[in-house]
Amino acid sequence: MATQENINKDSSYWYNKFTTSPSDVRFRIHGKHYRLDKKLLIEKSRKFAMLLKDHKNEELAVPFKNIPGDSTAFELAMKFCQGYEPNLTAVNIVPVICLAFYLEMTKEHCQGNLLDKAFNFFHLKILPHWNESVEAFQTMEHHFEFAIRLGLVDSCLESLLSKARDNPRLLGEPFKKPTLSDTGADYRPIVRKKLFSSNQQASEALTLLSLRLYELIVSNMIQNGVQPEYVAASLFRYAEAWATVNITGEAVVDSKEVIETVEKLLPDEKIVLPCKLLFEMLRTAIFFHASPSCRYGFEMRIRKQLNEAVVEDLLTPSQGYAAEVQFDIDCVKRILQNFYAKYTSSETSGLIKVAELIEDYLAKLADDVNLTKDSFISLCAISVATTIETKGYSDGVYPAIDIYLDRHNYLTESEKEEVCQVLDCSRMSEEARIHASQNSRLPLRVVVQALFVGQLHLRDVITTRVDNSDNGSRKEEIIGSEASEDARIEMDNRVIELENECDRMKRQIEEGVVKEKKNSKWKALKRKFGCMNDTFVLGIAMLHELGAVSARKVAQIQADTVTGS
Repeated sequence: MATQENINKDSSYWYNKFTTSPSDVRFRIHGKHYRLDKKLLIEKSRKFAMLLKDHKNEELAVPFKNIPGDSTAFELAMKFCQGYEPNLTAVNIVPVICLAFYLEMTKEHCQGNLLDKAFNFFHLKILPHWNESVEAFQTMEHHFEFAIRLGLVDSCLESLLSKARDNPRLLGEPFKKPTLSDTGADYRPIVRKKLFSSNQQASEALTLLSLRLYELIVSNMIQNGVQPEYVAASLFRYAEAWATVNITGEAVVDSKEVIETVEKLLPDEKIVLPCKLLFEMLRTAIFFHASPSCRYGFEMRIRKQLNEAVVEDLLTPSQGYAAEVQFDIDCVKRILQNFYAKYTSSETSGLIKVAELIEDYLAKLADDVNLTKDSFISLCAISVATTIETKGYSDGVYPAIDIYLDRHNYLTESEKEEVCQVLDCSRMSEEARIHASQNSRLPLRVVVQALFVGQLHLRDVITTRVDNSDNGSRKEEIIGSEASEDARIEMDNRVIELENECDRMKRQIEEGVVKEKKNSKWKALKRKFGCMNDTFVLGIAMLHELGAVSARKVAQIQADTVTGS
């Protein structure tokens, strides 16, 4: 005799063993053959009763079109017809309810019928619990029309929504605001408690819902005031799970639709997600060729908190086989332009951070041999415009220009001058000017300008020191005599160094002129310096002026020294 365990394991054995009535009816559903007692079917199901009312043959040939549920749910229903209590769970409750409704197993047809029992189980055992509600909600994807009609979708939504309002951590912990550590920005989620305990299954997570169901529940939560930072954390994890590629390198199904939906649902509030994670989603949108509105939405969210970004965040790889440069520059330019256009705070700290960020970004880009001159210049212009307004000097762009000229050493002198046009030597620090005046990669015009500005600055320092000495008291002169002497010695040495540099440049130019005259290669000289006649003459004039200024400085220092002694 068969045991109850064997009956449960082999449904076909169960039906064949215990349905031996002469009035048995046979039929096929979900690819399986069934032989059941006709009287029991008619008693429990109004649909079967209508089909078998005038049926004479043993084989029921009427097809069951659009029958909900699966073979497991159907077998539970058939066991119920034979007098067995169904083993209902969060996984099968929705298919069973939909099937019982389809077969019209209602109390109007028979008291204590399957539909009533299933509904009672759903409301008493499923809806009061978060995990069971999520699991049951997940199964509605394959029975959505029936679930909508029977109110199962609305009941689940209401249950989940009320629980999320009371305890938003059920959606997952929000990401904390990034703080700099020894290893950079830390974007780990706040650790307070886990979403699920160790014995709970991954299928209970919202991230395993279909996109249709997930969008439905999240949009309801947003409309009903669930805290945005928790909603945003859930959206990021959903995108992380579904908008990705598998181990074969192919995109997961509907990844493009997933990232577009996530962007549409993402709250607009500032700092609901760290800037790093917003950049990750933007890169995902670019990778899957999401709509322009989707990418624009991420860019607008990023610009609100661009001051949190680090240079690695901006390094978005270019897409496509025809990409000429390594990184997507246009994307960064759009974000920058929107950041500056929308910046309304009276505080300049955010502008300073972004200016420094772009300077670091330029230094990274400058090493790309495929970066065009015009693209580099346009980014430099944006950087310099902000730096001048916030920090007052333009040293930050100089290292990037130096790297770019070194990496793109094929540029002509005139092209180098175009690259350097954003440099203003009068706004550079003394250290940067000294470096520029000795930098062989820079065009001659910029080197001469750096030397000339340095000389003018030195003249102003000397004049100020002399005026202060003349207008100060004798006591102050005595106290400061030792410091003044050291300052004069230091300035004297610097003037001598500048004079030597000027003499060296003059000798190089004069030697170049003699050589070119001898060889009749005047055009080669112009190519060497990238200058026409007026530029060359200007360089010579400036160098002579520098020599004259230096001589005057030395004379003044010597006079001051004699007077002081």
